[in-house]
Amino acid sequence: MCGIVGYVGSKQALEVVVDGLRRLEYRGYDSAGVAVLDGTGPGAALQVERKAGKLANLEKVLVERELRGTLGIGHTRWATHGPPTDANAHPHLDCAGAVAVVHNGTIENYEELVAGLEARGHERRSDTDTEVVSHLLEERYATGPTAGDLAASLRSVCRDLQGSFVLVVAHRDEPDLVVAARRNLPLVIGLGDGENFVGSDVTAFIAHTREARAVEQDQVVEVRRDGVVVTDLDGLVVEGSSYHVDWDTDAAEKGGYDFFMLKEIDEQPGAVRDTLGGRLTPEGLLHLDELSMSDEDVRGIEQVFIVACGSAYHSGLVGKYAIERWCRLPVQVEMASEFRYRDPVLGRTTLVIAVSQSGETADTLEAVRHARAQKAWVLAVTNTVGSTISRESDAALYTRGGPEVAVASTKAVMTQITAMYLVGLYLAQLRGTRDPDEVRAHLRDLQEIPELIAELLTRMDAVRELAHELKDEQRVLFLGRHVGYPLALEGALKLKELAYVSAEGFPAGEIKHGPIALVEQGTPVVVIAPRHALQAKLLNNVQEVRARGARTIVLATDGDESAAAYAEHVVRLPDTKSLLTPLLTLVPLQVLSAEIARARGLDVDQPRNLAKSVTVE
Repeated sequence: MCGIVGYVGSKQALEVVVDGLRRLEYRGYDSAGVAVLDGTGPGAALQVERKAGKLANLEKVLVERELRGTLGIGHTRWATHGPPTDANAHPHLDCAGAVAVVHNGTIENYEELVAGLEARGHERRSDTDTEVVSHLLEERYATGPTAGDLAASLRSVCRDLQGSFVLVVAHRDEPDLVVAARRNLPLVIGLGDGENFVGSDVTAFIAHTREARAVEQDQVVEVRRDGVVVTDLDGLVVEGSSYHVDWDTDAAEKGGYDFFMLKEIDEQPGAVRDTLGGRLTPEGLLHLDELSMSDEDVRGIEQVFIVACGSAYHSGLVGKYAIERWCRLPVQVEMASEFRYRDPVLGRTTLVIAVSQSGETADTLEAVRHARAQKAWVLAVTNTVGSTISRESDAALYTRGGPEVAVASTKAVMTQITAMYLVGLYLAQLRGTRDPDEVRAHLRDLQEIPELIAELLTRMDAVRELAHELKDEQRVLFLGRHVGYPLALEGALKLKELAYVSAEGFPAGEIKHGPIALVEQGTPVVVIAPRHALQAKLLNNVQEVRARGARTIVLATDGDESAAAYAEHVVRLPDTKSLLTPLLTLVPLQVLSAEIARARGLDVDQPRNLAKSVTVE
């Protein structure tokens, strides 16, 4: 949610900033703006352009007005306070036009701050909470103990702010300085040669540098072309370490695909392979350095909680089946947004697994903090090195999925499920609930999955044809049992996200307890039915919906003809162990939703009203 870029160097800042904003479009937004400082002397001025709508609207204006300068900041806004208008787009200026501010997050006490500013003669020009920061900085920079010191002024302002925020600030009197601060939301520094950057994530500057440093809670960053200084809110310098980003701009480009999502679906065999890679011992067992618990502590675990949101929650549901089966531990899967509010019973014998692609999901982050406060062990499963959740957890298992630009999760959920299997097998291995030969056998099955996904991807033409047949449907139901149930939820979520279809997923056994009332003549019902011990029961449910006129689309294992008699369409899946079938079932569900959306003329990568990472509660 929202994208932020800041740059100081020798290049033309506008080009760098707009390119960064373009790379951050996947985060979701409804307006965009930039500020570029046009000189270095007393006559320097902040040149600002802002437009509601897509970045293309801003770029049209910038073609007519060239903003030259080597310092700039930019922003893509997701409206919270005030509608998406030109006036509410960032950056926001103070009364004198000396300070430009871009902001991700919410200032919860902004109304109180506005009242004070208006009483002191400041005039608001927008409906946003952000604008109060520019006026507060105007005051602190002009008078008092922080006068003339932009970083000290921002530290002072941050002490007065309540809420979650990333702030990036430029001042017309500071031609070689961009200042930034963060609380609860992500901010990362890009370390270049004679130039430096800040951004919401490394995608913002990956075309220029692959060296990065994460910014911690309540820290303020001073970015100059020749270096970066990070302090806490008391002004004390904070040492930190950089890390190398192991992917480049090519990984974040479409590569000839019409949409990023289609490319990312095809990248899934490699993503699963990378998630598994380097985690096996010469003996064929698992070695997870990331789980920084002693063997004794692992054996002492009495319960597991998995906390996540959206598609990550569905990966957690699959993880529940695997961990309970292999480890004989009770597992609860919780919506992160609800977890801490019901006061769950946690302790040192509890393992909490927090699943988040970005590692910045606000609800999941707060769940992590609650679990840590209750002395539980916390393991982050995330794709993003240096993310807030990974830093605040006891350990982090990185999924290594590479960049995922499309808003709807594909590679991320695929690798999260893979990681769930790894955690389950590792716990089983250490706790002795599965003998070494059985663990090796499961790992061999997992290592075959990338090839099976690659082979399955060659079969998708029939799914694309089916998508065109279904493009005008307004309701689709998804049914599954056991590990098929989380995939029914995921299939329904994808269709809702991408094609705006009213879609729901159910455990197939529940269909007769109410949802069957939704079935009428021709209603499409997608049945997730790979070979499984519960398949006979599932087929009874299929017959029930067919008897009410449903149009059944069945995902079935190669060679299994038991479901064919009850299906108008059969989508074949390669054979694997039943517990691992979600890694295959995902693929046709993703393709079906993406192709229905494309057939309806919709933006597959950026669905309406959605953001890639939800960073506010």
